[in-house]
Amino acid sequence: MVRMQIQFSEDQLRLLREQAASEQASVSEIVRRAVDRWIDARAQPTTDERRRRAIAAAGHFASGHRDIAERHDDYLPDAFEQ
Repeated sequence: MVRMQIQFSEDQLRLLREQAASEQASVSEIVRRAVDRWIDARAQPTTDERRRRAIAAAGHFASGHRDIAERHDDYLPDAFEQ
């Protein structure tokens, strides 16, 4: 790990210490977890990854209808009611 020095407001530090005490963890651990969650939340699949996932999903679902391409507008209201 890399050591860093950061500054918190008094309220931030108080809340961090309270959270750390309730979880029996260090303030540093609470901050690391928060940063990990923030990084995970920001992670968006690339266009290529989204395309790969869409292609992989194609053909894996069956509606029971053979005319979806022609009549998708007719089936859409029923799909939203489910």
